[in-house]
Amino acid sequence: MTTPPEDAATTTTPPDRDRVAEQPYGSWESPIGVDALTADTVRLGQVAIDGTRDLYWLEGRPAEGGRTVLVRLARGGEQVDVTPAPYDVRSRVHEYGGGAAAVADGLVVFSHVDDNRVYRLSPTDGSPADPVPIAPGGDLRYGDLRIDRRHRWVLCVREDHRGPGECVNTLACLDLDGPNDDGGTVLVEGFDFVSSPELSPSGDRLAWIAWNHPNMPWDATTLYVATIDPNRRLGPAHAIAGGAAESIFQPRWLTDDRLVYCSDRTGWGNLYAQSLDADGRPSGPPAPLHPAEKEFAAPAWSLGASTYDVIDPQRLAVSWTADGVAGLGVLDLADGRLVEVSPPPAQVGDVRASSELVACLAGWPDVPPGVASLPVPAIAAPAATEGEQTRPALAVVRSASRVRLPAGGISVAQPIAWPSVDGDTAHGYFYPPASLTAAAPTGQRPPLLVLSHGGPTGATSPAMSLNVQFWTSRGFAVLDVDYGGSTGYGRAYRDRLAGRWGIVDVADCCSGARFVAEQGWADPARMAIRGGSAGGYTTLCALTFTDVFAAGASRYGIGDLAALARDTHKFESRYLDGLVGPYPQAEQVYRDRSPIYHVDRLDCALVLLQGTEDKVVPPAQAQQMADAVRAKGKPVALLMLAGEGHGFRREASIRAAIEAELYFFGRVFGFTPAGLDPAAPPIEVENLPA
Repeated sequence: MTTPPEDAATTTTPPDRDRVAEQPYGSWESPIGVDALTADTVRLGQVAIDGTRDLYWLEGRPAEGGRTVLVRLARGGEQVDVTPAPYDVRSRVHEYGGGAAAVADGLVVFSHVDDNRVYRLSPTDGSPADPVPIAPGGDLRYGDLRIDRRHRWVLCVREDHRGPGECVNTLACLDLDGPNDDGGTVLVEGFDFVSSPELSPSGDRLAWIAWNHPNMPWDATTLYVATIDPNRRLGPAHAIAGGAAESIFQPRWLTDDRLVYCSDRTGWGNLYAQSLDADGRPSGPPAPLHPAEKEFAAPAWSLGASTYDVIDPQRLAVSWTADGVAGLGVLDLADGRLVEVSPPPAQVGDVRASSELVACLAGWPDVPPGVASLPVPAIAAPAATEGEQTRPALAVVRSASRVRLPAGGISVAQPIAWPSVDGDTAHGYFYPPASLTAAAPTGQRPPLLVLSHGGPTGATSPAMSLNVQFWTSRGFAVLDVDYGGSTGYGRAYRDRLAGRWGIVDVADCCSGARFVAEQGWADPARMAIRGGSAGGYTTLCALTFTDVFAAGASRYGIGDLAALARDTHKFESRYLDGLVGPYPQAEQVYRDRSPIYHVDRLDCALVLLQGTEDKVVPPAQAQQMADAVRAKGKPVALLMLAGEGHGFRREASIRAAIEAELYFFGRVFGFTPAGLDPAAPPIEVENLPA
């Protein structure tokens, strides 16, 4: 078990009391205003390399109404918007989208979320031409886009909402020149879900992943390969890997007869290479490329995710996590040796590679995350042992934020572990308060904010987050929990949550809060929990079924599991079978674990934040929870954000939500937050004591 050093709660913020203001925790002046989370910050995603060096990425901009833009790094170093306003590059397949854009030889295709259509664009070094629609939208949605210039095809996952009942997911092929009035040619059908259409280098073999209810893509999937001819006809499909207890992630072709993929068959998401015969069947057993207790895969919440990529047939650019710690490097397929980039990032995502360049999304403990790259020649030949050689650091080409904090004002993540239920160990990151301008009165302990991530198959990381620094710079201690069910610790740790959602996650958060308080790092009377989506459910459960926390904030959280099972979208409609039990057979279990039916046990303050257009968690759940808490006479506040879905994208919504939470915690914990006008409270809090 690891813990911070004994003085961890003070080592990152050693203010000189003769030079700083003495202020209660929570009321410190902070260099991170709300603007730092909105106008000064963008959401970065989906990196792409066109050819060998042309770098692209997606950029979500709260200041532009949450619009997502495809951006290109031009050869001169300037950054150019490829997709003009008002186009919003997002997909709604599975509601979470992914793979909403593709590039090839300067040609771009993308999905515009407002009409679900696919557009083609041929940008130049000057202003791009107007996008040309090549596929109908409306009740047809497209994601996981791939361009095949040889045949002038666009391969994609198509989600068809035109018929009655459950939507239909297929692999489809669009004509790159349009108009595809019929929505394209269906290539693969008959599965509940499909993803990852990958053409072999010669273009005559297609690989894909498929799975069926009640599985999620990290539970049980199958990798298939079939021949494909120029008329878009597929030959017989051959199962390459996967099955009832194995999850396959991200196939990539090395050559026409050699395929790479991730599998968790050993309990860890490791990489394998599979040779194929002339008919596309497996030729011999798969070859493990680097067996290790590392996760080279990630939960496929969105389409098109990439944790590794092909540099050439003998080398892969790979990322991984082990015990929650990230890594990035180059894997030599000849001998399985791994050359790590040093210093390693604290978080890595969306790895892309060419023969000349490796690029990814990366985060570090002390600077905001960004799009980063490294020339392949800078990563020398493998050393005699792993990690032996020092490598040039990644260069950030686009930061997610313009905000920069001085070293003493940054709260750096400190990994900790603690005992939880059934003798298991839970993991997380502790952040003490940090300020160069403020210090609390001697003997006072800070309020604690416990963070519960979404998913629940997700993970947190030690990478710097302005959303965490927003709180620590005001005098909060923060515990970011990787509860049982999280990714990055092997399948066994993820499976701790099987059938026990609302139990294991809650126990890990509660035991973590108690652990922090017992070390003297936080005030046990002022502990709060905060989470969104699945993390919002954990938050509501912790507040309802335990007495650990004095307050909580739920963002689009789940109060009624049965309502979620009945009303949610197709991708997650059977997710709860594995987390709770089959519905309606296990209806009583659903009721037992739904906070809405046990609000009489809730004895603390609660603020709820909810988008009115949420298709994942019905907005009525937030209203029902607020009504129940109000009737109980406990402090409660509800903020409904018009036009927002499952997550807040617009600048005004992000501002309103964070100001509401800060004000709410100030009223409940008895401090006056700096930067808020007391004469104009951002939210009404009912049932506050006089």
